[in-house]
Amino acid sequence: MTADHFQLQPGNPLPLGTSRCGTAVNFAFVSRHAETAALVLRYDDGDQLCELNLDPALHRTGDIWHASIDTGGRDLRYGYRIGTGTDAAALQPDTAGIVAVDPYCRDLLPRAWGVPADAGNQPICLSRDPAPFDWQGDRSLKTPASETIIYELHVRGFTRHPSSRVTAPGTFRGVIEKIPYLKDLGITAIEVLPITEWDETDNKFYHPKNGNRLLNYWGYNPLSFFALRSGLAAAPTEAVNEFKSMVRSLHAAGIEIILDLVFNHTGESDRDGTTSGFRAIDNDIYYLIDREDGGYLNYSGCGNTVSTNHPVVRRLIVDALRHFVSEFHVDGFRFDLAAVFSRDTDGTPIDNAPLIEEIAEDPLLRDCKLIAEAWDASGLYQVGSFSRNPRWMEWNGKFRDDVRAFMAGHPGSIRNLATRIAGSSDLYKNQDDRHGPLNSVNYVTCHDGFTLYDLVSYDRKHNHENGEQNRDGDDHSLTWNSGFEGAPGPAKVERLRQTRMRTLAALLFFSQGVPMICSGDEWGRTQEGNNNAWCQDNEISWLNWNLRKHNDGLFRFFRECIRLRSRYRLFRRTAFFPDTSESAEAPAEIIWQGLTPGSQDWSDSCLQLGFLLNSGAHGRNAEPSFLVLVNGSRSQTVTFTVPDLPEGCASLFWLQIVDTGAASPFDIVEANQASAVQAGSRIKVEPMTLIALQSGA
Repeated sequence: MTADHFQLQPGNPLPLGTSRCGTAVNFAFVSRHAETAALVLRYDDGDQLCELNLDPALHRTGDIWHASIDTGGRDLRYGYRIGTGTDAAALQPDTAGIVAVDPYCRDLLPRAWGVPADAGNQPICLSRDPAPFDWQGDRSLKTPASETIIYELHVRGFTRHPSSRVTAPGTFRGVIEKIPYLKDLGITAIEVLPITEWDETDNKFYHPKNGNRLLNYWGYNPLSFFALRSGLAAAPTEAVNEFKSMVRSLHAAGIEIILDLVFNHTGESDRDGTTSGFRAIDNDIYYLIDREDGGYLNYSGCGNTVSTNHPVVRRLIVDALRHFVSEFHVDGFRFDLAAVFSRDTDGTPIDNAPLIEEIAEDPLLRDCKLIAEAWDASGLYQVGSFSRNPRWMEWNGKFRDDVRAFMAGHPGSIRNLATRIAGSSDLYKNQDDRHGPLNSVNYVTCHDGFTLYDLVSYDRKHNHENGEQNRDGDDHSLTWNSGFEGAPGPAKVERLRQTRMRTLAALLFFSQGVPMICSGDEWGRTQEGNNNAWCQDNEISWLNWNLRKHNDGLFRFFRECIRLRSRYRLFRRTAFFPDTSESAEAPAEIIWQGLTPGSQDWSDSCLQLGFLLNSGAHGRNAEPSFLVLVNGSRSQTVTFTVPDLPEGCASLFWLQIVDTGAASPFDIVEANQASAVQAGSRIKVEPMTLIALQSGA
């Protein structure tokens, strides 16, 4: 196939990417610094490359290069070859030998898991008509934040282990087969780790024991902001429709899907990394550049930082989000290291960053959940101040840290714990009256860090198998090993670990805000102390579904806590608790107490906390009130005095529905099976234990 085979036409500058009109394909991309550009292509079913040089006089409008060719309706593989002049040499590396990936490409060449992408060496972008798909009337669910419970999972790791017993392990189809499990657990949304194209073989580290090259398992290293990682599909050539089938099936079960997207950096890394597309097309537009040495400003910790507030890049990001909403019916997004969105084109933090506001106010994204990881790798920490727009929710890293500190027996943690339980008003109430507890996504663990079981089983990280001599991962994890390092521990230690996991789960679900759990924590999954398993595509990261039966009691506790939270609005308020000092006549809706009613010890040495959630409602159909008592001491059993029931409550007694120190199924029971507890009686609460009482009928 030669250039004469095609009749190259000027084409149109918009839309960016590829678009079809009959049998013709239009190509358009932005490159300000290109002096020459060529379209490199081949038929998808052929093996001959053709390179078509673009004439700036005909094929360039402003900074947009464009061309059109008639393909006869055949699918194409394509890419771009860019040439820059010496004036751009300081900022634009010589990439004349690179076949660049189109930033707007919707499909890359399908490949199985573990197969290198070959990006930069061959045209791997695909221009093809989408396969037909019957959505069967599916629409996004729009589940209110007050009813949302998020379950974070890795598509591959969720079912890759043989114990999952699905027909297509490690794939979108595998997730479909586990929807009944997710439904039974009671979650309302899954938040999936990256599913856009990345090259998992780009990892430079090796396993220190077997010498095998490790993979970039998590996928926080994008090649594309649009294309699906086809290796996550049972049939890579059918990845698009397989993903759509997963979304449709989740929606039919009442479960939303939230995508974890990476816009803060790309897989091209630093100047020594593999050039795949952005750098070749226009380094200075897509990245934050150090003007002194021409290198990258690295606020992501991954070698480069995307210039997210450059107008061209802003448009790219918003267009990618629109693509996932319109084409795939996605319900929301979690943005990795989103504080990068607050940096201008020089890397300086700015207020009211254009990209943050543009995402929040885009009309097509209006019903989406927007969740920011409101920090970056260079110390810009914006939890509580990421955006004035109330649509933005945030991963609340302070909730994680304060709950962990209390449940590791750290002094000085009681005030912070109370603030987190009440919805983190210190973070969100001060912005304006439009914010509330539901701007906070509360979590104790996530993919990044220790699992819940490891949090109570290790004092230090054990990341040696990552091939970096245990230098990687967070050294400040606020863990306590319960008196024995590693797993399994002695029987007494394991009982304490089970208690602590249940208490941590109860604090999560009984706190105001949107709860998120990490997949497998409901079974006590372990990563053997690895708190940075980004490169572990093996049983360290995969969910072992045999634990579901082995730790059925812990699963049951999670499920019943979720049901309790979902049943009663007291646990999922839309507004902060009113300040009783402003209205002394109104009954308090949350009442704090220490070991005795009417007083709470807020000193640094105190590790006991009680709080009463007062429904303030009466009558047969009124919600009950709840009393929660928790002891964060490592070794001391304490005795709480039970307060009177709220004024106007028809009941004469409390019902003990939760005791995280008890064995299953007595750790959480229905009210009609609970023991009665009289007001004024005394309850012993063992170390690291939480007890919850419900007002009786």
